[in-house]
Amino acid sequence: MTQGIPARARTIPEGSLRRLPLYHRLLQEISTAGIPYVSCSVLARALDLDPTQVRKDIEATGIVGKPKVGYSTPALVRWIEDFLGWNNAKEAFLVGAGSLGSALMGYEKFRQSGLNIIAAFDTDPYKVGQQIHGKEVLHLDRLTDLAQRMHIHLGVIATPAVVAQKIADFMVEGGIRAIWNFAPVHLRVPPFVILQNEDLYHSLASLSFKLEQQLMAERGAATETNASDPGTDTDSGTKI
Repeated sequence: MTQGIPARARTIPEGSLRRLPLYHRLLQEISTAGIPYVSCSVLARALDLDPTQVRKDIEATGIVGKPKVGYSTPALVRWIEDFLGWNNAKEAFLVGAGSLGSALMGYEKFRQSGLNIIAAFDTDPYKVGQQIHGKEVLHLDRLTDLAQRMHIHLGVIATPAVVAQKIADFMVEGGIRAIWNFAPVHLRVPPFVILQNEDLYHSLASLSFKLEQQLMAERGAATETNASDPGTDTDSGTKI
């Protein structure tokens, strides 16, 4: 297997990028189990994915496995972490110290993935000055100046949609170069700012629609079954 530093400058499809954390989580489990080598076929079976797709995803990071052996499990774990930048801790500011913001600040996995939310900002006088998961809540007025002075490059927005654009503008003014947006609104940022939207409403809409389709199909199948059985009362579903 080739060694060295992953070439993060290389181009990688968004879908592949989103699947790498899935591989990483599974690889950690495999490594903990003491399995020294792993193949793309093993990862594919465990995640119900196409082995060819898994191979392309992993090869896109620049690592090369051994023919008929696969990849060293611990080495592949470290390689993916380096490729994703998880081993380089990134300090971040979060705006919106409500329920969602508080949950994000307390999620320990973020720190393990290189994200360290060091402070939150809000305008609610009942929240400003408080501590959430050991992090101080500061007034929003201080965001731009502190981001500039502390060279913070990553911002998290967990506010209502109506104020999210203004928050994004403050972050850009403060020199923040990447924004993780949890507000259900389309934000406009300059081309040099990376914007990642996490629209929970979109995910819920998709989940709700698929569930409704499945339930409708099941009800339709049950109705057809009852209609085809002459000995069944279609109103009560019981034998006559």
